[in-house]
Amino acid sequence: MPLPRETADLTQHIANVPLFQGLAAVVLERICAQAHSKAIGPGELFFHEGDEADGFFVLTSGRVKLTQLTPEGHQVVLRIIGAGDAFGGAGAFGEPIYPVGAEAVEPAVALVWTSAAMRQVLESEPRVALNAVQFVAGRLHDLQRRHRQLMTERVERRVARALLRLVREAGRRVDAGVEIDFPISRQDVAEMTGTTLYTVSRLLSAWEERGIVRSGRQRIVLTKPQALVALAEDLPER
Repeated sequence: MPLPRETADLTQHIANVPLFQGLAAVVLERICAQAHSKAIGPGELFFHEGDEADGFFVLTSGRVKLTQLTPEGHQVVLRIIGAGDAFGGAGAFGEPIYPVGAEAVEPAVALVWTSAAMRQVLESEPRVALNAVQFVAGRLHDLQRRHRQLMTERVERRVARALLRLVREAGRRVDAGVEIDFPISRQDVAEMTGTTLYTVSRLLSAWEERGIVRSGRQRIVLTKPQALVALAEDLPER
């Protein structure tokens, strides 16, 4: 798919991407000129874990989950990202293969640069390099926090925190409460929280009985968000 001709709109769009913040319009135009657009459908992948890291991506629409496989073959969802998020930076940072897979959970479109082109941008634009360091540091901090939660927190708290994080990132008001605004299954939640499908199903069923959530096929609505906050923070419920 060719890059859209509305260069001004495109540069304005990527100006809000953390990696490109603080850049002059002329620099953004030069960076955009090196990209092409790629669209995929739900369940399709921008790349598999272990593929040659030959592209750098910025998601412009849709949702993508970043996953890894354990040595036993179990999938772990590391993160679910939305429009404006960058991913697939392994090649730009000198790694030969992607350490994760990137699968669309709904129709998704991304701008794609070759890893060589993005390395050149990092070398020639100090602001982009600084933004990249801050971006990587933020992801590392997030992974450390989640690792600590896996090691120290009860599974009920982990699942509650995961749902609240998804609502913060992609929640929308509906009549019943706040809905996670993209398809998400109980298996996805299990893979995000390092637990089993059985455990997540048991928790969600118990929370449904208490009127805290409603869940269906790839759909979760928080009907009492304040009660879920209480579970996440080990607070007494009102």
